[in-house]
Amino acid sequence: MSSRKRTALIFEISKTGRRAIDLPASDVPQEDVETMVPAKFLRKTAAALPEVSQQDLMRHYTGLSERNFGVDSGFYPLGSCTMKYNPKINEDVCRLPGFAAVHPLQSEETVQGALELLSNVQEYLAEISGMDAVTTQPAAGAHGELTGLKVIRAYHRHRSEHRTKVIVPDSAHGTNPASAMVAGLEIVEIKSNPDGSVDLEALKAAVGPDTAALMLTNPSTLGLFETTICEIAQIVHAAGGLLYYDGANANAIMGITRPGDMGFDVIHFNLHKTFSTPHGGGGPGSGPIGVKRELIPFLPVPVIVCDAGKFRLEEDRPLSIGRMHSFYGNFGVIVRAYAYVRAMGPAGLKQSSEDAVLNANYVLNQLRQDFHAPFTQLCKHECIVTSKNQKPYGIHTLDIAKRLLDYGYHPPTIYFPLIVEEAIMIEPTETESKETLDRFIAVMRRIAQEAKENASLVTSAPKTTVVGRLDEAAAARKPIVKWKG
Repeated sequence: MSSRKRTALIFEISKTGRRAIDLPASDVPQEDVETMVPAKFLRKTAAALPEVSQQDLMRHYTGLSERNFGVDSGFYPLGSCTMKYNPKINEDVCRLPGFAAVHPLQSEETVQGALELLSNVQEYLAEISGMDAVTTQPAAGAHGELTGLKVIRAYHRHRSEHRTKVIVPDSAHGTNPASAMVAGLEIVEIKSNPDGSVDLEALKAAVGPDTAALMLTNPSTLGLFETTICEIAQIVHAAGGLLYYDGANANAIMGITRPGDMGFDVIHFNLHKTFSTPHGGGGPGSGPIGVKRELIPFLPVPVIVCDAGKFRLEEDRPLSIGRMHSFYGNFGVIVRAYAYVRAMGPAGLKQSSEDAVLNANYVLNQLRQDFHAPFTQLCKHECIVTSKNQKPYGIHTLDIAKRLLDYGYHPPTIYFPLIVEEAIMIEPTETESKETLDRFIAVMRRIAQEAKENASLVTSAPKTTVVGRLDEAAAARKPIVKWKG
């Protein structure tokens, strides 16, 4: 160790609380240290800490940060994830002291502005979705699914109906059946038609007196709109079930159509997808749910209520499913979404959906020349192609994804949905320019040409990244999560 002074931060525990004492290590008697820290936690020898300059340290961490990829770094075409650009004005707004410094345990009188903002967001989302009430309490999309399913289950129980089965199409997001299972419900999977739509006959055969709900994404995870959605809703409702809308793909329909008008009874939004708030890295997220009028009594508490212009949190809701979050959702994310909705307005939200659909169809039609497109109809906000045309050259979807890394692109979603063999799901979003899309399309075509002329270039990719191709199965099953000295 160097001779530079080390600082010992010692915590003295007393009846009045914890007091930090910041003293040079040489000034702390060893017997005092042992009094405050149990002997079994004391080192016998000095820690083997590296000795580096501040400059070297900064370069090390800056270098690590440059290995990360985000939507600010380049095109991020993950299908079904809506990785669109987050306007920086949203970040400025959520950092205003009145929002950033608010504490969840403050009295209602001191957080009227925050409660008003939350109430406004709920009203906006209700209008956008065609629902009668919204809660912003769920902390993520899957958390919203769980919340919505618990509301559905409470509704059926209140009616003394024993409904335990949730119908899920085979093209659904994996969180749908997982959330249903966590909610204590059973899953009934139904097959899709060859064109990717819901098989109405299979649905009719699946519904019954034990049907609690159908979980559906529209547009589906195939990027296709369910044109028979009104008939689907009629089939489920006639059996006494409810319709749950997975809002992961709402970026295709904002301002154009509303789930509530399609017949859905419950919906969750992903604010970290549709409403341009930070996405990825494990969070934070936000998954507000909306419900039709008959389900309002079952929403989680507390509920924001406005009496004579004053906002308060109401807990006295006898039919409520209870709390789903320690406080009232991920407030900073909700503030960002509020700024986005206010900035865009109804016309802007509609325009963003139209542009997202236009971009996806442009990419799809350009890539049809070199890649197999499994569906002939127009897509919505995302499109699917496959590596079927490259298969004769020994090329798979994973190879194409790895080769994209060499060209500086984050790969699209691959092998999803599971019902499409060798799927490549691309979602360009509305925030990407035609020039960006053209460059991506050109690279995809070049990779298709490489597959024909020199397949080893593709199968051995990536070559320009920090590490080469990994054993992904081993990495997933036996991850090394700590440094070995």
